[in-house]
Amino acid sequence: MLYYALVFLVVAIIAGVLGFGGIAGASAGIAQILFFVFLALLVISLVANIFRRA
Repeated sequence: MLYYALVFLVVAIIAGVLGFGGIAGASAGIAQILFFVFLALLVISLVANIFRRA
């Protein structure tokens, strides 16, 4: 999932450089959402792992 967030970030940067503001904004928004979903899943996984060991 982090891979897809980075891909959308790169697409946003390239689209921004080429002047496609709408596509750049949409790609950056998708990248941001995917990154926060990745972080939430990471935290849930770490907490579950801590409780599983205890």
